[in-house]
Amino acid sequence: MDARDADLKKELNATLQARRELGEEYESALVESFLEKVDQRIDGAIDRRVRRQLAEQRMVVARGARSPRATDSWGERFGFGIVSLVVAIPLSAIGGSFGGMSGLVAAWFGIVGVNAVQAARTNPGLFGRRRKSPQDAEWEN
Repeated sequence: MDARDADLKKELNATLQARRELGEEYESALVESFLEKVDQRIDGAIDRRVRRQLAEQRMVVARGARSPRATDSWGERFGFGIVSLVVAIPLSAIGGSFGGMSGLVAAWFGIVGVNAVQAARTNPGLFGRRRKSPQDAEWEN
């Protein structure tokens, strides 16, 4: 049993005891008092939940409206790089043996293309235009 539930149970027992002592003429006042305490408890719980949800939403906005994904990790990027290098060896050999230099270049364009798409997927805005900052203006002068 939760401590708050125990407090509420004590309040109910106290209200029932007061009703026995004071009589039925005070029953409505005692019930209203108890229900007001229950309302306050419910309002407090709702306020805590709303504050927590607002804080979570603010964190998402602070991260740039991009929530972390389980597949967007350093290990995935490292593994993709290793696999693409391992696959590059036989692709280079096949491209070079069948197509000569143009086959080798085509194979490497494919490898670079696949890695570029993966980099753009994990880093949105990577290939977009970069905005100039005040430091850039200082370097240009």
